Amino acid sequence: MKQRALWSAALVLGLALASGCGSATAPGSSGSSGDKLVVWDWKSGDANVAAYLDKAKADFAKSHPDTEVEFVAQPFDQYYTLLGAAIQSGKGPDVMLFNGGGQLRDRVDALVPLDEYVAQDKQRLAGWEAFTRDGKTYASPVTLQGHPLYYNKALYEQAGLDPEAPAKTWDDFVENCGAITGKTGAKCFGVGNKEGIGIQFFLSSVGSAVLAPQEYDDWIAGKRNWASPDVKRIFELWKQVNDAGLNNDGVNSTAMFNDAFAVFQSGKAAHIIGLMSDIGHWKDFAEFLDPDDVGVMAAPVVNPAATPSLPYDGGIGYAVAKWTKDPKVAADLVRSLTSSEALKAFYADAGAIASDTTIDVSAGGPAVTTITAGIKTGKPALHVALSSKTVDLMGRLSQQLLSGSITADEAVAQLAASDKAS
Repeated sequence: MKQRALWSAALVLGLALASGCGSATAPGSSGSSGDKLVVWDWKSGDANVAAYLDKAKADFAKSHPDTEVEFVAQPFDQYYTLLGAAIQSGKGPDVMLFNGGGQLRDRVDALVPLDEYVAQDKQRLAGWEAFTRDGKTYASPVTLQGHPLYYNKALYEQAGLDPEAPAKTWDDFVENCGAITGKTGAKCFGVGNKEGIGIQFFLSSVGSAVLAPQEYDDWIAGKRNWASPDVKRIFELWKQVNDAGLNNDGVNSTAMFNDAFAVFQSGKAAHIIGLMSDIGHWKDFAEFLDPDDVGVMAAPVVNPAATPSLPYDGGIGYAVAKWTKDPKVAADLVRSLTSSEALKAFYADAGAIASDTTIDVSAGGPAVTTITAGIKTGKPALHVALSSKTVDLMGRLSQQLLSGSITADEAVAQLAASDKAS
């Protein structure tokens, strides 16, 4: 099995090289020559980031006019397989995009610590923690990513509920969901867990309403007690919500991107745990719903000792490969990719909540205003603190929980073992 996995990784990397990454070279080189940098990501092929990349490249060209920059967009569903194969072979891009959390932390041996290059950006940008390990910074945050609980104010009105006063406790929330379904036919939640992603959103969005503040902080710090009744309660809720018919049908066969979001956007669900940027978020929803009807609410309190907060971290960020010829030049490109002008374009065109806290978002509407206000007291997302191995396992177990083939006790026991081994 291991030999087959290695062969598959090599094949995928070969396909990537043949399809436009032929400039990836052995350690000690930078792209195809010393005056070229190759960037891998999954964003550069999107039209809504074109202005962002143009601004970043223009900024970089001011100090490095003779250095060519080549962006190679990889398919997201294969991205980390491609990247892992590149790292294993010792060949790959000079600069690479990462999600914050385990995907980056599991690969820091292949990355250059950036602290000496980005020190002057630390005050302007937020979200650094998601790109650090053992006190060192390995990527600069481009966006902030979090999991707001969005709701459809129009459905609240149709159900005779006050759209400006969503429920603050879990029992009241479930009662309101019953009223909404009874009056409108809409489900309480739009959820997609075909990829095992739904549980990540649920854990991080609901977690601060279940865990007491100290237990939450201990989790983020790596002192996780999987035997805690409150931790188990989160996974019990995940199953109970589905068993009670509060979710759309067929959660385990519904893709999060973009089928679950379509359920919410079409008015078939009153709530969805979405993203801050730059898909499944406030700007996407406002294309289908009246922007004034897109609300953001705090997670309803399950444990009276809990203090709900907006869960967020650094969303995506660019890192520098160890084998690049000149780390400083590559780090300068990363700094251009997180420059204020570039990030303003990312926010304006893609609706991303950028890492640059100086950007004015006041014209974005009520949802983005509520989100950015929540950043001031927000805490890191629970799932981002886990290793990628444990997150993958959690996805599989979440599907089994919904199908009834495993209990919450069995799930948290397996997750505890995985977390300890990571």
